[in-house]
Amino acid sequence: MTLSPQLSSNLSLEELLELPETKPASEYINGQIYQKLMPQGKHSRIQTRLSTAINEVGELQQKAFFFD
Repeated sequence: MTLSPQLSSNLSLEELLELPETKPASEYINGQIYQKLMPQGKHSRIQTRLSTAINEVGELQQKAFFFD
């Protein structure tokens, strides 16, 4: 996973949850917020195939569901 430079200094989880959602999504790691980079090319195709496979098996067994 590739992350962009840090977007904030140390935040509590409560402070993070008060912030608006971002596009692309952000990651909360050790009190820091990093914005993810948008997937491109092969990564997007692999993600689509993997999510389809997870849903085919997981939904049937009622154990998992992947959504983006």
